[in-house]
Amino acid sequence: YLLCASGDFVKVLSVNTEETLRLLCGHADLVTGIQLNPHNHMQLYSSSLDGTIKVWDFMDGIPIKTFTVGSKLLALYTLASAEDLVFVVIPKKGERDTFQLVSVKLTKGAGQDLECKELSVVLDGVGASTKQIAFGREGAYVVSVKDVNLQVYFFEKKLLNRFSLSTVKTKGDNRFSCVVCHPTEDCIATGHADGKIRLWRNFRHRKAYTYSALHWHHDIVMDLAYSVEGTRLLSGGVESVLVQWRNESSCQKDFLPRLGSPIEYISMSSDGVLCCTLHTDNRITIINSNLRFSRSIQGLIKSRDVKTGLVVDPRTKALVLNGEPGHLQFYSLQSDQQLFSLDIVQRQYIHQAGLKQSDLVKVAFSARGTWLATVEESEEVTDPELQLKLWFYSEETQSFALNTRINTPHDNHITDMCFRDMDELGDDSLILVTTGRDCVFKVWVIVEDSDPEAHQSVSWSCDFVGSYHNYQATNCCFSEDGSLLAVSFEETVTVWDSLTWDLKCTFCHPPGNIRNICFGRLTCSKYLIGATDYGFLCCWNLLTCALEWSAHLNVVVLQPDPLSEHIAAVSWLSKESSLFVFKPSEPRPIYIQRNLCKEKILLAAFVPRDEPEMISSEKYLWLRNSQLFFLTDTQELMTLSTKSLEERLTPSSKQLAVEESLPVTPFSVLLGKHRRQQAQEDIDLGKPVVHNKQEQASPAVKELLHTPAHVLPSASFLCTIFINSLLISKENKSAEEVADEVEMESEKAEDDSDEEDVTAMEQEDTSHVELLGEMTCKLSKSQEKELRKIRKIDYSWISAF
Repeated sequence: YLLCASGDFVKVLSVNTEETLRLLCGHADLVTGIQLNPHNHMQLYSSSLDGTIKVWDFMDGIPIKTFTVGSKLLALYTLASAEDLVFVVIPKKGERDTFQLVSVKLTKGAGQDLECKELSVVLDGVGASTKQIAFGREGAYVVSVKDVNLQVYFFEKKLLNRFSLSTVKTKGDNRFSCVVCHPTEDCIATGHADGKIRLWRNFRHRKAYTYSALHWHHDIVMDLAYSVEGTRLLSGGVESVLVQWRNESSCQKDFLPRLGSPIEYISMSSDGVLCCTLHTDNRITIINSNLRFSRSIQGLIKSRDVKTGLVVDPRTKALVLNGEPGHLQFYSLQSDQQLFSLDIVQRQYIHQAGLKQSDLVKVAFSARGTWLATVEESEEVTDPELQLKLWFYSEETQSFALNTRINTPHDNHITDMCFRDMDELGDDSLILVTTGRDCVFKVWVIVEDSDPEAHQSVSWSCDFVGSYHNYQATNCCFSEDGSLLAVSFEETVTVWDSLTWDLKCTFCHPPGNIRNICFGRLTCSKYLIGATDYGFLCCWNLLTCALEWSAHLNVVVLQPDPLSEHIAAVSWLSKESSLFVFKPSEPRPIYIQRNLCKEKILLAAFVPRDEPEMISSEKYLWLRNSQLFFLTDTQELMTLSTKSLEERLTPSSKQLAVEESLPVTPFSVLLGKHRRQQAQEDIDLGKPVVHNKQEQASPAVKELLHTPAHVLPSASFLCTIFINSLLISKENKSAEEVADEVEMESEKAEDDSDEEDVTAMEQEDTSHVELLGEMTCKLSKSQEKELRKIRKIDYSWISAF
C-alpha cells in the first residue's frame, strides 16, 4: 500500500493497480503529516490544521482515536524509541511566522476523543515544512534547518548545538532547503538552494564538525532520502531527474531522467524495494530499487493557468482542462486519476522565464463527443499567433486525431466558442461558432474534401461571418433545440436564427459589459440569462423580447445544468464565494450557500450522474441528476456534497461490508442470478414480495456488524446513529407486521367472509345512527356471531305467503 495526504483526506493507494482503495475521512482541515505507528504497522497517525491527531486502522478505513492538541499542526513525526509520544510543529504563541517543535504525550483513555495536555518544547525557531526536520539514528537526536542555520538537539544529554553557514565564504545561495539523517551512522545530509548537498559529520562538537559537498543540481535541492541500509542517497529538484548517490561519492551516481516535472518529495518503502517521488504536477512515480520506472499515479494536474475552463467530455464524463503545457488532460472523477493526456500544441515546451510560447486557451466538445475543437495562441499581447484545430474521435484507435488545422481563424484573440448541441441529428447539423476581439463571430461547418489525395473525406470551413456595430464579440451559446444563437457584443446580447443567420432581437442592461450568457433548458427554454461585470444578473423572455427580472449580484460563474432547468450562479463579494441556484422562470433562488469557500471560485461544471441519486433532503433535489464541481484560484477542485457532516465523517460502509469488499466470483454471480430469477417467478405467480428491511441497512448498522472488534469505535459514537437507523416509519409496515397480518387473516377467514356479507348493511345502520345522534353500544363477540347467524337465515319462504 501507498499512503498519501490529499487535502482533508488520506488516500490508501494500491501499488500494483494504482487504484484508490480507501479514503480516510475525518479531518476538518488540510492534512499536514502522516506517519505509520512504529509499534503497530497496521495503524496510521495523521495530523491536520484542525489541531487534531488521528489514529487510523487504514486497512479497514476507520478512525480509532482522535487526540485534540488545540493548535494548528504543521508537521508530524514518530519515533520507535518513544512510545505514546509524537512530535509536531506548531506556531509559537504571540509571534508571527515562528514555529516550534514540540513533543505530545498521547493520552490514554477509554473514549475515542481525547485531549492532549502534556506538550513539551523541543526546539524553537524551526521551519514549517516537513522536510526541514529529521530524526537521527535510533532517535538519539533531532536536526532542524532554517535559512542558513542548522540545529542539532541530543535528547539524552539535552544538548543543543547550532551551526551557521553565513560565515563560510562560498558563492551562491547557501540557504537550507531540506535535511535527512543517515539510518545507521551519525551523518546529516542537507540540501541547499544553490543545488549542493552537504554531508555533516562529527557534529556532536561545535567546533570540530566537518562536512563534504556533492554537487550536480543546477538549482534548489527540493528533497533528500536515504535507502534503508544507508548506502544510497536519493535527491531530486527542478530538473525532473532523480539522482542516486552511492557510497556518498560524487563519482558514483546514477540518474533517472525525464520524470515530467520537478520533484517535491521522495519517500522510501520500509523494505527498501521501492521508492516514490511526488511531483509538482500532482503525480506520484513509483520506482524500483534499481532505479527503473515502475508505475505512475497521476491526479489532477496543477496547471499554470486554467484558460480552457472546466469542460465535460460527453463520452467518458471526465473533466477536461489544461494539463501539462500544451496538453489537454482528461481527469476521471470516479477514480480520481487522469485517463489520458492529449498533446494539442505538439511542440516541446521550454522551461525558461520570459519566453513567449504557445498554449491551449479554449476547448469545446460536440454533443456526442465525436468532435473536439481547440484554440491555441502564443502569449503575445499585440499580435498573437492563433490556431483553431478540429479533432475527430476514432473508435479504432480510441483517441482523437487531428482533422483540420486553421491558421489565424480571427485577427485577434478568440474569446469563446461552442458547438450546436443537436445530438439527435447527424454531422450535417454540426456547427461551430467562434467569437473574437476582432469584432466578429464566425460559423464553421463540415464540408466534403474534394482533394483526391486527402486522407480524410471531410474538413471544416467558414460558412458565415457576423458582427454588430463593430463591437467586440465576447460570448456565444446555442439554445437547447439549436434554432437560436446568442452572441454578446460588449454591453449588448444579440439573438440570431441559426438557419438563415438573420438577427432576430437584441437585449442590453447597461451599465457594464456582458460577462456570461446562457439559455434556459426544458420548461425554461424561452429564457435567456446574462450577467454583467457591473454586478447585475438579468433574465430576458424570448417570446416577449422583454426583461423578465433582474437581480443585483456580482456573478463570476454562470453554469446551467444540462439535465434540468436549474442554473448555478457563483458570486464573489467581500472576499467570499457564494452559490445561488435558481430556475429562470422563478426569480427567487431555490438554494443559497453563503461563504461557500474562502478562495475565489473561477470555474464550475455540472457533471451528469450515471444514475439519479436518491436524495432525502429537499434542498438538494436539484443535484439529483448532476453533480456540481468548482475550481478555485488556487486550483483546488471541490464539489457540493448532499450528505450531512455526520455521514461524511463516518467511514464508508462500502469498505467495511464483507459482501462488497470481496471480489466478484462465478459463484456469487450465479447466486445473484438465481435470486433474481426466483424473485421474478414470485412476481409472475402473483406472490406478494416482502422486502427485507435488513437489506437496506444504514451505514451505522453495517459498520457495527462488519467492523473488527479491536478497532470498533466507542458505543457513544455509534449510539445515536444506530438507534435512529432502527426506527421504522409508521407509513411503511415491516416484514413482521405483514406476516402477522397474513396469519391473522388465515385464522379468521370465516369471520372475514361473514363481515363482507353485511358491510353495506353496517354502513347504512351507522349512517342512520349518526343522523339521529344516538349512542351505539358495542356487542360482545358471542352476540356478533349470533347476529351473523340470524342474518344468514334464508327467509325467502315467507314470500310464498
